[in-house]
Amino acid sequence: MFYINEGFLDLHNSYLFATVSKKIEEFQKSHPDKKVIKLGIGDVTRPLAPVVIEAMHKAVDDLSRTETFKGYGPESGYNFLKEKIAEYDYKGLGITKEEIFLSDGAKSDCGNMCDLFGENLKIAIMDPVYPSYLDANVEAGRGGKFNEETGKYEKVIYMPISSENNFVPELPKEIPDVIYLCFPNNPTGTVLNKGQLKKFVDYARENKALILFDAAYEAFIQDEDIPHSIYEIEGAKEVAVEFRSFSKSAGFTGVRMASCTVPKEVCGYTRSGEKVHLNPLWDSRIAAKFNGPSYISQKGAEAVYTEEGQKQIQENLKYYRENAKIIVEGLKEAGFTVEGGQNSPYVWFKIPAGMTSWEFFDELLEKANVAGTPGSGFGPSGEGYFRLTSFGTRENTIEAMRRIKETKF
Repeated sequence: MFYINEGFLDLHNSYLFATVSKKIEEFQKSHPDKKVIKLGIGDVTRPLAPVVIEAMHKAVDDLSRTETFKGYGPESGYNFLKEKIAEYDYKGLGITKEEIFLSDGAKSDCGNMCDLFGENLKIAIMDPVYPSYLDANVEAGRGGKFNEETGKYEKVIYMPISSENNFVPELPKEIPDVIYLCFPNNPTGTVLNKGQLKKFVDYARENKALILFDAAYEAFIQDEDIPHSIYEIEGAKEVAVEFRSFSKSAGFTGVRMASCTVPKEVCGYTRSGEKVHLNPLWDSRIAAKFNGPSYISQKGAEAVYTEEGQKQIQENLKYYRENAKIIVEGLKEAGFTVEGGQNSPYVWFKIPAGMTSWEFFDELLEKANVAGTPGSGFGPSGEGYFRLTSFGTRENTIEAMRRIKETKF
Protein backbone atom coordinates (compact mmCIF):
# COMPACT_ATOMS: atom_id res chain seq x y z
CA MET A 1 0.00 0.00 0.00
CA PHE A 2 1.24 3.50 -0.87
CA TYR A 3 1.15 5.74 2.20
CA ILE A 4 1.22 9.49 1.74
CA ASN A 5 3.19 11.99 3.79
CA GLU A 6 0.41 13.06 6.15
CA GLY A 7 2.24 16.27 6.99
CA PHE A 8 0.59 17.76 3.90
CA LEU A 9 -2.80 17.10 5.48
CA ASP A 10 -1.78 19.19 8.50
CA LEU A 11 -1.48 22.36 6.40
CA HIS A 12 -4.24 24.65 7.60
CA ASN A 13 -4.62 26.85 4.52
CA SER A 14 -3.50 27.03 0.93
CA TYR A 15 -0.39 29.06 0.16
CA LEU A 16 -1.03 32.69 1.19
CA PHE A 17 -0.15 34.36 -2.09
CA ALA A 18 -2.17 31.86 -4.11
CA THR A 19 -5.20 32.83 -2.00
CA VAL A 20 -4.50 36.54 -2.56
CA SER A 21 -4.23 36.00 -6.33
CA LYS A 22 -7.45 33.99 -6.41
CA LYS A 23 -9.40 36.69 -4.55
CA ILE A 24 -8.08 39.38 -6.91
CA GLU A 25 -9.00 37.26 -9.93
CA GLU A 26 -12.54 36.75 -8.61
CA PHE A 27 -12.94 40.48 -7.97
CA GLN A 28 -11.76 41.39 -11.46
CA LYS A 29 -14.18 38.93 -13.05
CA SER A 30 -17.11 40.52 -11.23
CA HIS A 31 -15.80 44.08 -11.75
CA PRO A 32 -14.31 44.09 -15.27
CA ASP A 33 -14.45 47.90 -15.42
CA LYS A 34 -12.19 48.34 -12.38
CA LYS A 35 -8.40 48.66 -12.61
CA VAL A 36 -6.88 46.84 -9.64
CA ILE A 37 -3.45 48.01 -8.46
CA LYS A 38 -1.55 45.05 -7.04
CA LEU A 39 0.86 45.87 -4.21
CA GLY A 40 0.56 42.53 -2.47
CA ILE A 41 3.02 40.03 -3.93
CA GLY A 42 6.71 40.93 -3.89
CA ASP A 43 7.29 40.56 -7.61
CA VAL A 44 9.47 43.13 -9.35
CA THR A 45 8.29 45.26 -12.29
CA ARG A 46 11.50 46.92 -13.53
CA PRO A 47 13.29 45.29 -16.51
CA LEU A 48 16.56 43.46 -15.98
CA ALA A 49 19.69 45.63 -16.10
CA PRO A 50 21.05 46.05 -19.67
CA VAL A 51 24.40 44.46 -18.76
CA VAL A 52 22.54 41.40 -17.48
CA ILE A 53 20.56 41.11 -20.71
CA GLU A 54 23.74 41.47 -22.75
CA ALA A 55 25.51 38.78 -20.71
CA MET A 56 22.58 36.40 -21.10
CA HIS A 57 22.48 36.98 -24.86
CA LYS A 58 26.17 36.12 -25.03
CA ALA A 59 25.51 33.00 -22.96
CA VAL A 60 22.85 31.94 -25.46
CA ASP A 61 25.38 32.48 -28.22
CA ASP A 62 27.83 30.26 -26.32
CA LEU A 63 25.27 27.48 -26.47
CA SER A 64 24.99 27.87 -30.24
CA ARG A 65 28.63 26.94 -30.94
CA THR A 66 30.31 23.59 -30.42
CA GLU A 67 33.50 25.11 -29.00
CA THR A 68 31.64 27.09 -26.29
CA PHE A 69 28.64 24.85 -25.71
CA LYS A 70 27.76 24.02 -22.08
CA GLY A 71 25.79 20.99 -21.01
CA TYR A 72 25.54 19.90 -17.39
CA GLY A 73 27.44 22.32 -15.18
CA PRO A 74 28.71 21.79 -11.64
CA GLU A 75 25.74 20.94 -9.40
CA SER A 76 26.70 23.63 -6.90
CA GLY A 77 27.24 26.25 -9.60
CA TYR A 78 30.08 27.57 -11.73
CA ASN A 79 33.12 28.96 -9.95
CA PHE A 80 33.06 32.14 -12.05
CA LEU A 81 29.91 33.23 -10.16
CA LYS A 82 30.70 31.70 -6.77
CA GLU A 83 34.00 33.58 -6.71
CA LYS A 84 32.22 36.87 -7.42
CA ILE A 85 29.73 36.26 -4.62
CA ALA A 86 32.54 35.50 -2.17
CA GLU A 87 34.50 38.55 -3.28
CA TYR A 88 31.68 41.11 -3.32
CA ASP A 89 28.87 39.90 -1.04
CA TYR A 90 31.17 38.50 1.64
CA LYS A 91 34.15 40.82 1.35
CA GLY A 92 36.27 40.62 4.50
CA LEU A 93 34.10 37.91 6.08
CA GLY A 94 36.26 34.90 5.15
CA ILE A 95 33.63 33.07 3.09
CA THR A 96 35.10 30.97 0.26
CA LYS A 97 33.58 29.70 -2.98
CA GLU A 98 33.51 26.17 -1.54
CA GLU A 99 31.00 27.41 1.03
CA ILE A 100 28.66 28.92 -1.58
CA PHE A 101 26.04 26.86 -3.41
CA LEU A 102 23.98 28.28 -6.28
CA SER A 103 20.32 27.49 -6.79
CA ASP A 104 17.10 28.54 -8.50
CA GLY A 105 15.83 30.56 -5.53
CA ALA A 106 16.12 31.29 -1.82
CA LYS A 107 12.60 29.93 -1.38
CA SER A 108 13.78 26.58 -2.77
CA ASP A 109 16.83 26.56 -0.50
CA CYS A 110 14.78 27.35 2.62
CA GLY A 111 12.52 24.39 1.91
CA ASN A 112 15.19 22.00 0.68
CA MET A 113 17.35 22.57 3.75
CA CYS A 114 14.75 20.53 5.62
CA ASP A 115 16.24 17.44 3.95
CA LEU A 116 19.16 17.71 6.37
CA PHE A 117 16.96 17.85 9.47
CA GLY A 118 16.63 14.85 11.76
CA GLU A 119 13.26 13.57 12.89
CA ASN A 120 11.28 15.42 15.55
CA LEU A 121 13.40 18.56 15.43
CA LYS A 122 11.89 21.57 17.14
CA ILE A 123 11.78 24.68 14.96
CA ALA A 124 11.37 28.31 16.02
CA ILE A 125 9.97 30.92 13.66
CA MET A 126 9.16 34.59 13.98
CA ASP A 127 5.49 35.49 14.02
CA PRO A 128 4.51 36.99 11.58
CA VAL A 129 6.77 35.22 9.10
CA TYR A 130 7.24 34.37 5.43
CA PRO A 131 4.89 31.36 5.03
CA SER A 132 7.31 29.03 3.23
CA TYR A 133 9.46 28.42 6.34
CA LEU A 134 6.49 27.16 8.29
CA ASP A 135 4.77 25.31 5.44
CA ALA A 136 7.90 23.32 4.53
CA ASN A 137 8.22 22.06 8.09
CA VAL A 138 4.54 21.29 8.49
CA GLU A 139 4.70 19.26 5.28
CA ALA A 140 7.66 17.37 6.73
CA GLY A 141 5.67 16.49 9.85
CA ARG A 142 7.34 18.92 12.25
CA GLY A 143 4.36 21.21 12.73
CA GLY A 144 1.83 19.00 14.41
CA LYS A 145 -1.86 19.81 14.45
CA PHE A 146 -3.17 23.30 13.87
CA ASN A 147 -4.99 24.95 16.77
CA GLU A 148 -7.93 26.97 15.47
CA GLU A 149 -8.16 29.06 18.65
CA THR A 150 -4.52 30.17 18.79
CA GLY A 151 -3.81 30.07 15.06
CA LYS A 152 -0.64 28.11 15.77
CA TYR A 153 0.78 24.65 15.11
CA GLU A 154 1.24 22.66 18.29
CA LYS A 155 4.87 21.62 17.75
CA VAL A 156 6.22 24.97 16.53
CA ILE A 157 7.90 27.58 18.74
CA TYR A 158 6.65 31.06 17.87
CA MET A 159 8.65 34.26 18.42
CA PRO A 160 6.11 37.12 18.22
CA ILE A 161 7.14 40.50 16.80
CA SER A 162 4.86 43.52 17.06
CA SER A 163 4.77 47.09 18.26
CA GLU A 164 4.78 45.73 21.83
CA ASN A 165 8.40 44.54 21.50
CA ASN A 166 9.46 47.04 18.82
CA PHE A 167 9.43 44.18 16.29
CA VAL A 168 12.48 42.58 17.94
CA PRO A 169 11.98 38.85 18.63
CA GLU A 170 12.85 37.55 22.07
CA LEU A 171 15.06 34.51 22.57
CA PRO A 172 12.85 31.41 22.83
CA LYS A 173 12.32 30.13 26.37
CA GLU A 174 11.79 26.63 25.00
CA ILE A 175 15.05 25.72 23.32
CA PRO A 176 14.64 24.97 19.59
CA ASP A 177 16.93 22.97 17.33
CA VAL A 178 16.49 25.28 14.33
CA ILE A 179 15.80 29.02 14.37
CA TYR A 180 14.50 30.84 11.29
CA LEU A 181 15.43 34.52 11.06
CA CYS A 182 14.69 36.90 8.18
CA PHE A 183 16.18 40.41 8.19
CA PRO A 184 15.33 42.81 6.72
CA ASN A 185 12.13 41.14 7.74
CA ASN A 186 9.42 39.86 5.48
CA PRO A 187 6.64 40.90 6.07
CA THR A 188 7.23 43.74 8.57
CA GLY A 189 10.17 45.45 6.84
CA THR A 190 11.92 45.85 10.20
CA VAL A 191 15.59 45.13 10.95
CA LEU A 192 17.98 44.02 13.71
CA ASN A 193 21.24 45.75 14.56
CA LYS A 194 24.43 43.81 15.24
CA GLY A 195 23.91 43.71 18.98
CA GLN A 196 20.40 42.30 18.66
CA LEU A 197 21.52 39.70 16.15
CA LYS A 198 24.52 38.71 18.28
CA LYS A 199 22.15 37.61 21.05
CA PHE A 200 20.73 34.98 18.70
CA VAL A 201 24.16 33.84 17.54
CA ASP A 202 25.34 33.45 21.15
CA TYR A 203 22.10 31.66 22.04
CA ALA A 204 22.52 29.22 19.13
CA ARG A 205 26.15 28.52 20.05
CA GLU A 206 25.23 27.90 23.67
CA ASN A 207 22.38 25.52 22.79
CA LYS A 208 23.92 23.84 19.71
CA ALA A 209 21.09 25.15 17.55
CA LEU A 210 21.16 26.04 13.86
CA ILE A 211 20.16 29.47 12.53
CA LEU A 212 18.72 29.67 9.04
CA PHE A 213 19.17 33.32 8.08
CA ASP A 214 17.21 34.68 5.12
CA ALA A 215 19.04 37.76 3.79
CA ALA A 216 17.03 38.04 0.57
CA TYR A 217 16.39 41.76 1.12
CA GLU A 218 19.83 42.89 2.31
CA ALA A 219 20.31 45.04 -0.83
CA PHE A 220 17.65 47.41 0.52
CA ILE A 221 19.53 48.20 3.73
CA GLN A 222 20.42 51.89 3.98
CA ASP A 223 21.34 52.33 7.66
CA GLU A 224 25.06 51.80 8.26
CA ASP A 225 24.63 50.02 11.61
CA ILE A 226 22.45 47.24 10.14
CA PRO A 227 24.34 44.06 9.13
CA HIS A 228 23.95 42.81 5.55
CA SER A 229 25.07 39.29 6.53
CA ILE A 230 24.83 37.25 9.71
CA TYR A 231 28.53 36.46 9.25
CA GLU A 232 29.30 40.00 10.34
CA ILE A 233 28.54 38.66 13.81
CA GLU A 234 31.38 36.89 15.64
CA GLY A 235 30.79 33.14 15.91
CA ALA A 236 28.00 33.04 13.31
CA LYS A 237 29.96 30.82 10.93
CA GLU A 238 29.73 28.08 13.58
CA VAL A 239 25.93 28.05 13.74
CA ALA A 240 24.36 29.79 10.72
CA VAL A 241 23.41 29.06 7.13
CA GLU A 242 22.55 32.12 5.02
CA PHE A 243 20.23 32.44 2.04
CA ARG A 244 20.63 35.17 -0.59
CA SER A 245 18.69 35.95 -3.74
CA PHE A 246 19.12 37.83 -7.00
CA SER A 247 15.32 38.10 -7.26
CA LYS A 248 14.96 41.36 -5.37
CA SER A 249 18.51 42.77 -5.60
CA ALA A 250 18.77 42.35 -9.39
CA GLY A 251 15.18 41.67 -10.50
CA PHE A 252 15.66 37.94 -11.20
CA THR A 253 12.20 36.83 -10.02
CA GLY A 254 11.51 35.24 -13.41
CA VAL A 255 15.09 34.23 -14.17
CA ARG A 256 15.59 32.31 -10.90
CA MET A 257 19.01 32.67 -9.28
CA ALA A 258 20.10 32.51 -5.64
CA SER A 259 22.88 31.34 -3.36
CA CYS A 260 23.06 29.41 -0.11
CA THR A 261 26.10 29.80 2.11
CA VAL A 262 27.07 26.87 4.34
CA PRO A 263 30.32 27.64 6.19
CA LYS A 264 32.72 24.77 6.78
CA GLU A 265 32.50 25.37 10.53
CA VAL A 266 28.74 24.91 10.92
CA CYS A 267 27.78 21.48 12.31
CA GLY A 268 24.91 19.25 13.28
CA TYR A 269 24.92 16.20 15.50
CA THR A 270 24.06 12.52 15.28
CA ARG A 271 21.82 10.90 17.88
CA SER A 272 24.94 9.57 19.56
CA GLY A 273 26.29 13.13 19.87
CA GLU A 274 28.86 12.95 17.09
CA LYS A 275 29.55 16.31 15.43
CA VAL A 276 28.96 16.35 11.65
CA HIS A 277 29.79 19.22 9.28
CA LEU A 278 26.82 20.44 7.22
CA ASN A 279 28.81 21.68 4.21
CA PRO A 280 29.51 18.22 2.74
CA LEU A 281 25.98 17.06 3.60
CA TRP A 282 24.46 19.96 1.67
CA ASP A 283 26.87 19.28 -1.17
CA SER A 284 25.65 15.66 -1.25
CA ARG A 285 22.03 16.75 -1.18
CA ILE A 286 22.61 19.15 -4.08
CA ALA A 287 24.40 16.48 -6.13
CA ALA A 288 21.62 13.96 -5.56
CA LYS A 289 18.65 16.21 -6.36
CA PHE A 290 19.77 19.18 -8.46
CA ASN A 291 21.82 19.84 -11.58
CA GLY A 292 22.53 23.49 -10.84
CA PRO A 293 21.00 26.70 -12.22
CA SER A 294 21.18 27.27 -15.96
CA TYR A 295 24.41 28.55 -17.49
CA ILE A 296 22.45 31.48 -18.94
CA SER A 297 21.15 32.54 -15.51
CA GLN A 298 24.58 32.28 -13.95
CA LYS A 299 26.22 34.40 -16.67
CA GLY A 300 23.50 36.99 -16.18
CA ALA A 301 24.15 36.99 -12.44
CA GLU A 302 27.89 37.33 -12.99
CA ALA A 303 27.28 40.58 -14.89
CA VAL A 304 25.66 42.04 -11.77
CA TYR A 305 29.12 42.22 -10.19
CA THR A 306 30.67 44.35 -12.92
CA GLU A 307 31.08 48.07 -12.27
CA GLU A 308 28.33 48.90 -14.74
CA GLY A 309 26.15 46.10 -13.38
CA GLN A 310 26.37 47.47 -9.85
CA LYS A 311 25.46 50.92 -11.12
CA GLN A 312 22.47 49.68 -13.08
CA ILE A 313 20.95 47.51 -10.35
CA GLN A 314 21.34 50.39 -7.90
CA GLU A 315 19.20 52.49 -10.22
CA ASN A 316 16.42 49.91 -9.94
CA LEU A 317 16.87 49.59 -6.17
CA LYS A 318 16.67 53.37 -5.86
CA TYR A 319 13.41 53.28 -7.83
CA TYR A 320 11.87 50.75 -5.42
CA ARG A 321 13.18 52.62 -2.37
CA GLU A 322 11.48 55.77 -3.64
CA ASN A 323 8.27 53.78 -4.10
CA ALA A 324 8.56 52.63 -0.48
CA LYS A 325 8.98 56.23 0.64
CA ILE A 326 5.86 57.23 -1.30
CA ILE A 327 3.90 54.41 0.36
CA VAL A 328 5.12 55.27 3.86
CA GLU A 329 4.31 58.95 3.46
CA GLY A 330 0.95 58.23 1.83
CA LEU A 331 -0.15 55.83 4.57
CA LYS A 332 0.91 58.25 7.31
CA GLU A 333 -1.07 61.02 5.62
CA ALA A 334 -4.04 58.64 5.59
CA GLY A 335 -3.67 58.22 9.38
CA PHE A 336 -2.04 54.78 9.58
CA THR A 337 0.78 53.74 11.92
CA VAL A 338 3.59 52.46 9.69
CA GLU A 339 6.69 50.26 10.00
CA GLY A 340 9.32 49.27 7.42
CA GLY A 341 10.08 50.91 4.10
CA GLN A 342 13.44 52.37 5.14
CA ASN A 343 15.63 49.26 4.85
CA SER A 344 13.13 47.05 3.08
CA PRO A 345 10.79 47.00 0.08
CA TYR A 346 7.90 46.14 2.41
CA VAL A 347 5.67 48.51 4.35
CA TRP A 348 3.71 47.15 7.32
CA PHE A 349 0.89 49.12 8.87
CA LYS A 350 -1.78 48.89 11.53
CA ILE A 351 -5.32 48.58 10.17
CA PRO A 352 -8.42 50.21 11.72
CA ALA A 353 -9.63 48.70 14.97
CA GLY A 354 -12.55 46.32 14.75
CA MET A 355 -11.51 44.80 11.42
CA THR A 356 -9.64 41.60 10.66
CA SER A 357 -6.81 41.84 8.16
CA TRP A 358 -8.79 39.81 5.61
CA GLU A 359 -11.79 42.11 6.10
CA PHE A 360 -9.49 45.07 5.44
CA PHE A 361 -8.18 43.27 2.33
CA ASP A 362 -11.72 42.97 0.99
CA GLU A 363 -12.62 46.56 1.83
CA LEU A 364 -9.41 47.97 0.35
CA LEU A 365 -10.01 45.97 -2.83
CA GLU A 366 -13.70 46.97 -3.01
CA LYS A 367 -13.38 50.67 -2.16
CA ALA A 368 -9.93 51.60 -3.51
CA ASN A 369 -9.32 48.76 -5.97
CA VAL A 370 -5.91 48.24 -4.35
CA ALA A 371 -4.64 44.80 -3.35
CA GLY A 372 -2.17 44.10 -0.56
CA THR A 373 -1.46 41.18 1.76
CA PRO A 374 -3.37 40.53 5.02
CA GLY A 375 -1.09 40.36 8.04
CA SER A 376 -2.81 37.30 9.50
CA GLY A 377 -1.64 35.33 6.45
CA PHE A 378 1.85 35.56 7.89
CA GLY A 379 0.87 34.24 11.32
CA PRO A 380 -1.39 35.01 14.30
CA SER A 381 0.69 38.01 15.43
CA GLY A 382 0.13 39.53 11.99
CA GLU A 383 -3.56 39.99 12.71
CA GLY A 384 -4.44 43.66 12.77
CA TYR A 385 -1.70 44.52 10.26
CA PHE A 386 -1.36 44.73 6.49
CA ARG A 387 1.57 44.61 4.05
CA LEU A 388 2.18 46.62 0.89
CA THR A 389 5.13 46.18 -1.45
CA SER A 390 7.17 48.84 -3.22
CA PHE A 391 7.77 46.64 -6.30
CA GLY A 392 4.97 48.19 -8.35
CA THR A 393 5.43 50.83 -11.00
CA ARG A 394 5.84 54.46 -9.93
CA GLU A 395 2.57 55.39 -11.62
CA ASN A 396 0.62 52.65 -9.84
CA THR A 397 2.28 53.38 -6.49
CA ILE A 398 1.32 57.04 -6.62
CA GLU A 399 -2.21 56.24 -7.78
CA ALA A 400 -2.65 53.59 -5.05
CA MET A 401 -1.74 56.11 -2.35
CA ARG A 402 -4.13 58.67 -3.83
CA ARG A 403 -6.95 56.15 -3.72
CA ILE A 404 -6.15 55.04 -0.15
CA LYS A 405 -5.99 58.63 1.13
CA GLU A 406 -9.37 59.35 -0.42
CA THR A 407 -11.01 56.19 0.99
CA LYS A 408 -12.91 56.13 4.28
CA PHE A 409 -12.37 52.94 6.28
